[in-house]
Amino acid sequence: MHRMHHAYTDTEKDPHSPTFDSNLFKMMWRVRNLSSGIYNEKQSIEPRFLKNLPDWPALDKIAHATVSRLAWIAAYFLFYLQFAPSAWWFLLLPVHILMVPLQGVIINWFAHKYGSTNFKMKNTSTNLFKVDLLMMGEAYHNNHHKNPSSTNFGFRWYELDPTYAIIKLLNRLNIIRIHKLAPKPISVSVSDD
Repeated sequence: MHRMHHAYTDTEKDPHSPTFDSNLFKMMWRVRNLSSGIYNEKQSIEPRFLKNLPDWPALDKIAHATVSRLAWIAAYFLFYLQFAPSAWWFLLLPVHILMVPLQGVIINWFAHKYGSTNFKMKNTSTNLFKVDLLMMGEAYHNNHHKNPSSTNFGFRWYELDPTYAIIKLLNRLNIIRIHKLAPKPISVSVSDD
């Protein structure tokens, strides 16, 4: 779906675009249906979007199982039960349970409606935050659309991408292999919107 989003940004074929959904709940529902259709092989996907993708059917089956989802909810609940200093902390439990759809809405809805741009693009992508610690660098969405294969989404000196630091550490520890390091941050001449 991510490759489809880049190929068809802000068109009717975009799997998640605020341009073609009247509200974020409709967009989320459309993404859910498309994702389910892809998993259940009821949604056809162009071969170019499947090229060089890892395929782990056993992991996919576990991840999509209701038992697995309930187990994660139980694990979150037990973690809170053990470590929450007061009952008020349990109000954060729904945020943890719904983290994936919340992150999707923040990036795929709000980062295409609000924010600033470093690069003039033929799409609505924006950088949602000046410093993105909350979304671990993913809210530099305009930067990502400009250079989608970069491992570092931060381009300006203050755009810190925490995920990039983790990727570099894992590369140094030989846990992963980066084929090409991201370019150093550049000064960008396009003014913020």
